[in-house]
Amino acid sequence: MNTSENNKAKTQSLLGDLEKTIIINQLMDVPFAERNEKWRDDFLANIAGANLKLGDPEVIMSNDEFPYFQLVTVAPGESFKAFVIEHQVDAIMEQGFGIVINPQFEQPDWVFSYGDLVNLKLNGEFYTSNSVFSNNKAQQSIGQHEEILVGQPSEAIFPTALRNNVREFLQYAGIKIPKIMLIARNYTDEAKASQDLVFNMIPAQFASEKDFNNILNTLQWFMPKHYSFFGVDEMSVENGFQPL
Repeated sequence: MNTSENNKAKTQSLLGDLEKTIIINQLMDVPFAERNEKWRDDFLANIAGANLKLGDPEVIMSNDEFPYFQLVTVAPGESFKAFVIEHQVDAIMEQGFGIVINPQFEQPDWVFSYGDLVNLKLNGEFYTSNSVFSNNKAQQSIGQHEEILVGQPSEAIFPTALRNNVREFLQYAGIKIPKIMLIARNYTDEAKASQDLVFNMIPAQFASEKDFNNILNTLQWFMPKHYSFFGVDEMSVENGFQPL
């Protein structure tokens, strides 16, 4: 195969699925008021493999103060350079961006956080309903006499790109040596077993509790929506934390 054929094959391999592109374009024609659960399911099932194009500018800072790639759906017969989310997800994760679909309209069609893209990479879907992570958001501490197993999150839970971006953010927020651990609760009972990510930070480290909560909110944007996490004093768990 010559160089020209190689380039053509590479270009074709980066193109999205034509059927998914058509489905997405049809879904975009449905008014917001008529977009029901089936619309949502069809959209999420097809958007990652569809042909899209980069907006102008390519990256924006949204009202939530996070950076997003602007992606726009393409009109039939339009000449464009294809951008396919599932082909570019590694590069997006490295850069620490989310994605906004059709931000040129008064109301964007969809917004994916960085964590949604991490979940696409890890689990093949933007949102995961059932997982071993705790679903009790109120349980954001470790009981004094609670028996837990302590370890480190694997690449399948906390991939390198996510680790790098979270470490950089926490250092920027004032945590000189960010650390992490993964804890397992109720590990002797398979029906009740759950896990949580834990970071070495507590409200007392910051100027106010509001600052601490802002950091937690930002971490939420970085991680898949089903992940549960909180912060504790790193001296409270023996041999638990490791640097991010």
